Amino acid sequence: MMRASTTRRGLILAGGAAVAAGAAPGGQRRAAAQEAGETARIGLILPMTGPFASTGRQVEAAVRAYLRAHGGSFGGRRVEVLLRDDTGIAPDITRRLAQELVVRERVRVLAGFGLTPLALAAAPIATEARVPMVVMAAATSAIVQRSPYILRTSFTLPQATMPIADWAARNGIRTCATLVTDYAPGLDAERAFKQRFTAAGGQVPLELRTPLRNPDYAPFLQRVHDAKPQALFVFVPSGEGAAAMKQFAERGLREAGIRLIGTGDLTDDDILNDMGEPAIGVITSHHYSAAHDSEENRAFLAAYRQVAPDARPNFMAVGGWDGMHLIAEGLKRTGGATEGDRLLAAMKGLSWTSPRGPVTIDANTRDIVQDIYIRRVERRDGQLWNIEFDRIAQVRDPGT
Repeated sequence: MMRASTTRRGLILAGGAAVAAGAAPGGQRRAAAQEAGETARIGLILPMTGPFASTGRQVEAAVRAYLRAHGGSFGGRRVEVLLRDDTGIAPDITRRLAQELVVRERVRVLAGFGLTPLALAAAPIATEARVPMVVMAAATSAIVQRSPYILRTSFTLPQATMPIADWAARNGIRTCATLVTDYAPGLDAERAFKQRFTAAGGQVPLELRTPLRNPDYAPFLQRVHDAKPQALFVFVPSGEGAAAMKQFAERGLREAGIRLIGTGDLTDDDILNDMGEPAIGVITSHHYSAAHDSEENRAFLAAYRQVAPDARPNFMAVGGWDGMHLIAEGLKRTGGATEGDRLLAAMKGLSWTSPRGPVTIDANTRDIVQDIYIRRVERRDGQLWNIEFDRIAQVRDPGT
């Protein structure tokens, strides 16, 4: 049995302020207030503790930053965000928290979802309750197909992977091994890379999968070293890039002439500075870099610093920021109405200029359409950054 602080106690974020909140009689009073039209409550379910807590911290900080920057009311309706920690490890916890938020707290939107199994666990709750569910982090293609009420503001692994496969083929790489984490997003990335790379004439001589929990990359990297491909494509979850990079260097793969490429999860902005010299020159493809040059991104960085002054926002954070924007704009379109089907319809098809660039929530698939960038890790002003040098416009998830 999980501790109450993990599964039942949360935070309410209202207009950027946070106060402690329980889940019992006060929840009934808040439900009554919402029925009277005072608030629109959003249930934010994230891994705030456990092995994937960095994802939760990034998304939660971005949600707070959005509320602080834009106020707590949209379409005349005050917004409250109820944060719940699912610890990132057990789908049953996520399912129970989603159920409690919908039934007891009467939330009008479910949001967050750090990992694919957790998003999938909540999908039936959204369908049964007819409540929109905004996926801000999880990245398996199939997620949006599990409920007609799911919308996504993060990305999918095939969407981010295809451009790096194309780049590798165009830049003289003919043999490339793959190393991915053995769960749904990793398998999506492995499949998309191999399909795209081999279609362009490349060969994948070695396909390796590492455990999701407590991975030791060293033996897998030794196999790559022994196989001597021209390059290694890597996908690891957010937060794991530093360990993968460190062991890549320790095993001498760069000295052996093996190039390191991957999706942007590998060179996560949140921990990039800690990776040091081994990261310099690594090429990745992704939808967001903290170094993205736009007025929208500069405004996002400034807002994020107000709530998390010691952190650099990453691609998970931009998913949280844009998820809040999607909900806010949906409320504006409905004039503050929170009935599930009406709010869902208002959010489908929305387009805006995000800190990452132009994005659209496809009205038919409810998935995000966005630019994908090819980036190189460079040192500038004493810090490491993912510097964009190419752009593939308005990429859709190939699965949808």
